[in-house]
Amino acid sequence: MFAELFAVMAPVLAGAGLGFTWIRLGHDYPVAFVTRLVFNIGTPALVIASLSGADIDASSFGRTMLAAALVITLMAGVSFILARLLRKDWRVMLAPSMYPNTGNMGLPVVLYAFGEAGFAFGITVMVTVSLFQFTLGTVLASRGNPLKSLAKTPTVYAILIALTLLLTDTELPLWLANSVDLISGFTVPLMLITLGVSLASIQVRSLRSGIGFSLLRIPLAALAAWGIGSLLALPPMAHGILILQMSMPVAVFNYLFAQRSRREPEYVASLVFCSTLLSLIYLPILLAILM
Repeated sequence: MFAELFAVMAPVLAGAGLGFTWIRLGHDYPVAFVTRLVFNIGTPALVIASLSGADIDASSFGRTMLAAALVITLMAGVSFILARLLRKDWRVMLAPSMYPNTGNMGLPVVLYAFGEAGFAFGITVMVTVSLFQFTLGTVLASRGNPLKSLAKTPTVYAILIALTLLLTDTELPLWLANSVDLISGFTVPLMLITLGVSLASIQVRSLRSGIGFSLLRIPLAALAAWGIGSLLALPPMAHGILILQMSMPVAVFNYLFAQRSRREPEYVASLVFCSTLLSLIYLPILLAILM
C-alpha cells in the first residue's frame, strides 16, 4: 500500500519540488507569463479535452457537479464560523474556505490515484470549483467592472463548450481533438511547477493561524463532501474523488485574488503554505482510506 501511495504522491512532489528548487537556486521563473498561459490556454484546453471525451454519463456528471456546488456553498457558510474563531474579516476567509486546490494539485493526485476513469470526475469537480471561482471570485476580486472581467475569462467559455459537448454527446473533429489534447498536455506539469514556485516565493506569516485554519477546514470539507455525496447517492468512485478534491489544500489562486482585491494577501499566503505542507501528511492517509 505504501508503494502505491508513494507512486501517487511522487509526481506531485516532483513537480512542485522542481519549481521550489528552481527558485531557491536563484533562477528566474516568469510566473505572470506562465499563469496567463495556464489559465488562458492550458486550463481551457484541459477542460475541453478531458470532458468532451469523458466516459461519464450525464446523470453521474450532473450529480457530481451538484454535489461539488453544494459543498462549496456549505463551506462558504463555514467561512463565517472560521472567521469568528480566528478573529478575521469574513471576506478574507471566504475564498480560502470555498476553493481548494482542485487544479494543480488535485488533478494530478486524482489522475495517478484513480486513472483516466476517475480523472473525468476529478475534472468535473475542478470545473465546478472553477465556475464559482472564475465567476463569483472574479466579481468579488475585481476592482473595475466585474462583468467585463468575467467576459475576459476563457475558462468560463471552455466550461460552457465542454458541457455542451458532453451533454449533447458530440465529438470534436479529430484534428481539433488532437490539437486540444496536445495543448492541454503542458497544463498539469506547469501547474505543479508553478505551485512549487509560488510556495518558494510567498512570504509566510501567521503560521499558527494558518495551521489552525487548515486543521479546521480540511475535516469539515471532507465531512461535508461525504455527507452530500451520500445524500445524492454518487457512484463510489465519484464519491471518493469528491471527498479527495474538496479536501485539497487552499488553492494558490486565492493568493492572487487576495492580491488583486488587497485583502490581506500575506495572511492568505500563510493559509496556502500551511495547508499545502499539511497535505503531505494527511493526503496519503486519506488516499489509503479512499483507494
